[in-house]
Amino acid sequence: MATISSTLLLLNPCRSVSSPPLRIPILSGFSYARSCRFGRRNLEPFSNGMLSSGSRADGVTVAAAASVEGMMTEAMKLIQLASPTWKSALANNLLIFVLGSPLLVTGLSASGIAAAFLLGTLTWRAYGSAGFLLVAAYFVIGTAATKVKMSEKEAQGVAEKRKGRRGPRSVIGSSAAGCVCAFLSIYQVGGPAFSQLFRLGFVSSFCTKVSDTVSSELGKAYGKTTYLATTFKIVPRGTEGAMSVEGTLAGLLASFFLASVGCFLGQITPPEAAVCVLASQIANLGESIIGASFQDKEGFKWLNNDVVNVINISLGSIVAILMQQFILQNWA
Repeated sequence: MATISSTLLLLNPCRSVSSPPLRIPILSGFSYARSCRFGRRNLEPFSNGMLSSGSRADGVTVAAAASVEGMMTEAMKLIQLASPTWKSALANNLLIFVLGSPLLVTGLSASGIAAAFLLGTLTWRAYGSAGFLLVAAYFVIGTAATKVKMSEKEAQGVAEKRKGRRGPRSVIGSSAAGCVCAFLSIYQVGGPAFSQLFRLGFVSSFCTKVSDTVSSELGKAYGKTTYLATTFKIVPRGTEGAMSVEGTLAGLLASFFLASVGCFLGQITPPEAAVCVLASQIANLGESIIGASFQDKEGFKWLNNDVVNVINISLGSIVAILMQQFILQNWA
């Protein structure tokens, strides 16, 4: 969470979708020009040869650090200013995946990383760095929630397999609706009039999935009483279609946070962020009812978690788009 928060502080505040592209400023936390220790005047003696050799060595270190900072700043500018073509999407995604590999391996298997790389490239091509950051925020939140009380969940037999490291089917099942929206946006299906609808569906799909993941994982970790969605009968933790008050509230907050990130990054407007949150809760309730009614039942063996995930996020996207058309449009 701290990683995402610090990343977002580099970006512009919530703005309209029609605003110009995001620009990442120079990292002020490392600005030597503002530093009382290493300001320009303090560095002048180095060039005049008036300090000791030890001090000169320190000066070389400072200069090298400043040079590295400059290169990093320029690299970030290039990433941010690069137009979202397939080539730039592939290059930027490759760079970020290499740098972020220590985090990726904690939440994904090797094949899962490959699937996520394709998702990241597609997302960058469709929505640029802002869309990529939204998906990155989803990944960090979902991975953190999965790791909560992992040993206890494993002891109860309700933990995700492989210590919560997701495979390609899980990645695809969690992003299918978002990928469809991205493809439709890239190829401008329906023209500009549909562009923002697809963007809204994209954001809502990940708000839905992060809410589902957090509510499930924290519900299994902290839920005191778990109810079946269809009958409200008390059932054990981890039962398909089960819900808890603690998990539901946690999922709601996670959805609100990611929708706020989407607004902050300029992907959606504040009213659309509210639509994403509401749509995610409707979709998750629908998923719980489907899970309780059909999953693991005779004749529905094909309805596994990955299929239910696709249904869930598709519902989140469709409900958000319908709400935008029939509620926000009329309200506006």
